[in-house]
Amino acid sequence: MSAEGKAVWFRCPVAGRCGGCQLTRLPYPAQLRHKQETIEALLGRYCPVEPIIGMEDPLHYRAKVHAVLATDRHGVPVGGVYEAGTHRVVPVRNCLIEDARASAIIRTAVGLIGKHQIRVYNEYTHRGFLRHILVRAAHETGEIMVILVGTGDTFPAQGALTADLVAACPEITTVVLNVNAARTSMVLGRRDIPLYGPGFIEDTLLGCRFRISPQSFYQVNSRQTAVLYRTALRLAGLSGRELLIDAYCGTGTIGLTAAAHCREVIGIELNAAAVRDARVNAQLNGIANARFVCADAGQHMVRLAADGLRPDVVILDPPRTGSDPRFLSALCETAPARIVYVSCGPDTLARDLAFLTTHGYRAERAVPVDMFPATEHIETVCCLSREAQEA
Repeated sequence: MSAEGKAVWFRCPVAGRCGGCQLTRLPYPAQLRHKQETIEALLGRYCPVEPIIGMEDPLHYRAKVHAVLATDRHGVPVGGVYEAGTHRVVPVRNCLIEDARASAIIRTAVGLIGKHQIRVYNEYTHRGFLRHILVRAAHETGEIMVILVGTGDTFPAQGALTADLVAACPEITTVVLNVNAARTSMVLGRRDIPLYGPGFIEDTLLGCRFRISPQSFYQVNSRQTAVLYRTALRLAGLSGRELLIDAYCGTGTIGLTAAAHCREVIGIELNAAAVRDARVNAQLNGIANARFVCADAGQHMVRLAADGLRPDVVILDPPRTGSDPRFLSALCETAPARIVYVSCGPDTLARDLAFLTTHGYRAERAVPVDMFPATEHIETVCCLSREAQEA
């Protein structure tokens, strides 16, 4: 879909208080134009910017839904989101950008918390048990995981609540208790205890199957993730002969979807749990030409160059803060013919393009992809090639 879009309005009753969305005042085509102009202003000096790729249906796209638990003035449990700039919970029943199945499951779970008289955690007194509910929904397989975040590894009526929840919402395939006893604003703790089902769900993306555990990173908009990755692979120009580095690879989604189009994939990720998930995902798909390394991406690329392994293509998908000079220097030292930069922070992408375009690379084009309608967030894929190849 081009920047024209459908004239969808986001008529949200809590838009003035919720901190989640910033563009609900604009119909969807105007949101896309705003984002297109933002990317052109930031990146237009480096390369042409193609029309933003929007969604045919920009509603109910979030496959990962988080509800903060609280109680109202009568002591009745409610689930919602933090009011913008505060820790006051705004009750939400039907969020326009969240998966409708997930919203219904959360409403049911909140009701059952009250029915079974389970105490909701109070972050000021640090009393109570249940803190959050997360729901993760697989777009293609339909599998659904419910994560109950509590302060300990067991709670009264947990068996009865779980049984009632699954009976009321039979689409649920697994329920997990996550233990977070810390006095922190972090949502998830480190321990996950399956209460029903296997403790994970699976989804498919571009022909590959991926396991999603409570802690796994997986893009929240599965429909647009396929668009984003197809765009990255198109710009990578793979012929089947390349050594591809997937830097900041997370659970291996980009590298594994690219594996059929290149000779070898090396994924590099500092998070050990994500690397374990990536290796499981490679086995799950029978992919033998991809390996994953737990290491600092910049240091490992320097090591590869010292060993005589120079990648033909590097795809990097760093966090919102962008890459860092050490990694970018290592990237230029290893001198891949092409770089595909997948960015969720256009301002940091512009900063990193300033470095790369003064160190031997030319930015060819940028393609914005609207992964998060109704919000200011923009994903962008930018491809670069070595200027020496043009000589």
